Amino acid sequence: MKKILSLILFICCFQLTKAQILSDSMMIENHSRSFYYLPTNKAKASLVFVLHGSQGDGMLIRKYGNYEPTKKFEELAAKENILLVFPNGYKRYWNECRKTANSAANQENINEEAFFGQMISYFKEKYQIDEKKVFAVGTSGGGHMAYKLALTMPEKFRAITAIVANLPDTNNFDCAEKRIAKPVMIVNGTLDPINPYQGGEVKLGPTVNLGFVRSTDRTFDYWASLAGYKGEPSLEKLPDNDPNDHKTIEKYTFKEKKKPEVTLLKVIGGKHDYPNDIDVYLEAWAFFMRN
Repeated sequence: MKKILSLILFICCFQLTKAQILSDSMMIENHSRSFYYLPTNKAKASLVFVLHGSQGDGMLIRKYGNYEPTKKFEELAAKENILLVFPNGYKRYWNECRKTANSAANQENINEEAFFGQMISYFKEKYQIDEKKVFAVGTSGGGHMAYKLALTMPEKFRAITAIVANLPDTNNFDCAEKRIAKPVMIVNGTLDPINPYQGGEVKLGPTVNLGFVRSTDRTFDYWASLAGYKGEPSLEKLPDNDPNDHKTIEKYTFKEKKKPEVTLLKVIGGKHDYPNDIDVYLEAWAFFMRN
């Protein structure tokens, strides 16, 4: 009987731990900013911010109906001592680098650097994370926020991944860039109607206008040039693991000793979504670990 009770308690505790997600908030310049996170019980964990897109939140990036894009990454986190954080944007948006964006976050000039800086300090104090292993992976507007973190506070972030996001065009750019080379991976679809692969205007319906963005090639070139690369990147065609999704992926990479890796995953036929041929979050983590 004792063995059965012990087994039941073990199963319950395991399920509770597996499903456990915590939340907290902090005041940043008189604004309450909140975040969710999956804790770790080991010191020196890597800290990874998973950033939602415009009109989203920290929970929505984890689950769209029956689709759970971060599920495998969350399972991996427990094994590889990763503390995952899902912050909430200000009124569902980030104040990233698109100066003409008409979101409240941009118009009120919300201090994102203070928010992320304080979150890093929070997890350093509470969980003793490794401050040299702080990363960000963002989708759409979250990809723009990831770019901003690498542009304006590169000393705090080891590497970033931006998914379905291009840098703002030069006439739509208002970040004070520090121009420090960082490892950057970009994942963009060639048929994206929201984040145009060839550059152009970004709109989310009739009322939300986020201004113009550069092309993916110009975005890739920005980070590659910053890292000191010249010439052509290496090209690898990834396996077409799901022919039914009508997408294929070409991987372009600049990588040399003593230089940060800069990689583009060109999703041919991809739209404003995730390709089925790879798990973008596991791919991002593999990229982070290489750097």
